[in-house]
Parts: sequence; structure tokens; C-alpha cells
Amino acid sequence: MTVLLAKNRFVPMRVTTLCVAMMVSSSMSWAQLSSPIAGGVPMGSGPGVHSPNSQFPPLQERADVLPWSMLSGVKTKVVKKKVLPEFPPEVLALNDKMQRVHGFMMPLDPGEKQIHFLLTSVPLTCPFCMPGGPESMVEVKTKTPVRYTMEPVVVEGTLAVLGDDAYGLYYRIADGKQVK
Repeated sequence: MTVLLAKNRFVPMRVTTLCVAMMVSSSMSWAQLSSPIAGGVPMGSGPGVHSPNSQFPPLQERADVLPWSMLSGVKTKVVKKKVLPEFPPEVLALNDKMQRVHGFMMPLDPGEKQIHFLLTSVPLTCPFCMPGGPESMVEVKTKTPVRYTMEPVVVEGTLAVLGDDAYGLYYRIADGKQVK
């Protein structure tokens, strides 16, 4: 992606900056729409695999990975005009433990190999649209690059359950690696 500056000079712009800005904007909008106070759509009923109205078939549940139905079982609460996740005890028990998640890659940087990306419960259909709410994605940072694919991948790493993330995310995997 490039940005036109004065004197017709094009300057590259990191896709990460754009995606993070979109993610923050989207999560803020999603939080407002999802607020029961705002009368919006309740969390857990968005367009991810957990929604009966999804246009995508759900990933087949596997015994060796966390089910998206568990990750998406999040309620929200309003604290000081801020919408925060309220995790069930079984999700809180996953915090800081090695976990495997199966999903679709949403790159945050250009290139065919990724070390920082979002793993989503449904495939990306639009490069400028979020595939669902924060309960249907996991931020992943890997030790070694993972080749981008449009097919589902399995990633393993230490899962963080995020109660008040600055970007509005609910889950993050650190020191991840792709599992075949």
C-alpha cells in the first residue's frame, strides 16, 4: 500500500498500521453495537461460526484444538462507559496455558510469510472487513514465520485471555508455532 505525498512522491505505508487502526475502529464500533445498553447485537451472536446465521460452514470441531464455541461463549459488561468481556470460568482456566487453535489467517503485514496475524473462526471475505467480533479471533505472534494460506491452520502457543485489551481483542497467542 502506498500513500501519495507532496511532489507526487509515493511512500510505503505498513499494512499493520492500517489493519490495527481498522481493528480498533471496528472493535469500538462492535463494542457499541454489542452493548445490551445500546440495544445492539449481543456478543456471541455475530457472524462467526457460532452464529446460526453465518454464511460459512463452521470448521469441523476437533479434539486436539480449542473449539470456537468455547472461545465465543463470552458475555459483556459495561464498566465506566466501556464494554468489557466477561469470560466463563472454563475460558479463564485457559489463561497462560499452552493451547491449540484452528482457524483462518488474517495477515497484519504484507508478504507470504507471517509472524503476526489474526486467526479467525471464518474465512476472510473482504480485505477491509472484520470477519466477526473479538470473540471470533485470536491475535497470534509466532517464533518462526508461517506461510500464508487461505486454508485453515492450527497454531499452538501460550494463550492469554485478555480482560481489557487496548485493541479490543479477547485472546492472544504468544510464542506460537504452526502445527501440521
